[in-house]
Amino acid sequence: MKGIVFNLLEEVVIRHHGEDAWDNLLEQAGLGGAYTSLGSYPDEDAHRLVGVAAQALGMAPFDVLRWFGREAMPSLASRYPAYFAAHSATRPFVLSVNDIIHPEVRKVYPGADVPTFGFRDEPDGTLLMRYSSPRRLCALAQGFVEGAADHFGEALSFEHVECMHDGDASCVCRIGFLGPRQA
Repeated sequence: MKGIVFNLLEEVVIRHHGEDAWDNLLEQAGLGGAYTSLGSYPDEDAHRLVGVAAQALGMAPFDVLRWFGREAMPSLASRYPAYFAAHSATRPFVLSVNDIIHPEVRKVYPGADVPTFGFRDEPDGTLLMRYSSPRRLCALAQGFVEGAADHFGEALSFEHVECMHDGDASCVCRIGFLGPRQA
């Protein structure tokens, strides 16, 4: 896993819980924590950090990943404003992942192993998103989509129709774009 993911996790944890919380997570996970954005690190490091965070927060690992993805979006928007500026809503932003964002990620972070997404518009206006990755981080993907909706000031619904964690070959999620978020 690329170090940028660990850098984002560190930023989110520190923003919400302080530097001591990040240091405690690293210590409890038995990790050194010197992650450079261009470096590659074992997926197990991320799983250990998520597991320790889940215990500390009394949350399921799925919920920790979802929270992290959602809360990482402001940092991503700040670091990569061009990815966001090209869109005025969540749906086109999400649809740009395979064609624009992930190819650019591979340029900036050589060797990045990004998930693949498939999209299908449904007659009811929802979007089916197929997520495939041996990492099985569909919760993180959900958090990123929810964070994008926050960024664009929109509300959405998100339902896991199929999930690798339930034995399915890939995850299929139904996303409903509900328009501007009510104040």
